[in-house]
Amino acid sequence: MPLVSGNKMIKILSKKGFVTARQRSRHIQMKDDKRRIITIPVHSGKKNSIGVLIKILRDAEITREEFIKLEKSV
Repeated sequence: MPLVSGNKMIKILSKKGFVTARQRSRHIQMKDDKRRIITIPVHSGKKNSIGVLIKILRDAEITREEFIKLEKSV
């Protein structure tokens, strides 16, 4: 699975219908119409770890295959 930065993850989640709810320091919270809230760490120039990526995908209910397709389209 490709590791992505926080900014790229925000773009991917936006394609799935998530919108920015709030930002505190370097963490952005996004939510969707099902009231799921996802927190994304955004550190300039750094990619999120595999553990953080898997947690975000699980919380957003995005499969690995779907993530790879979305990542390539962004």
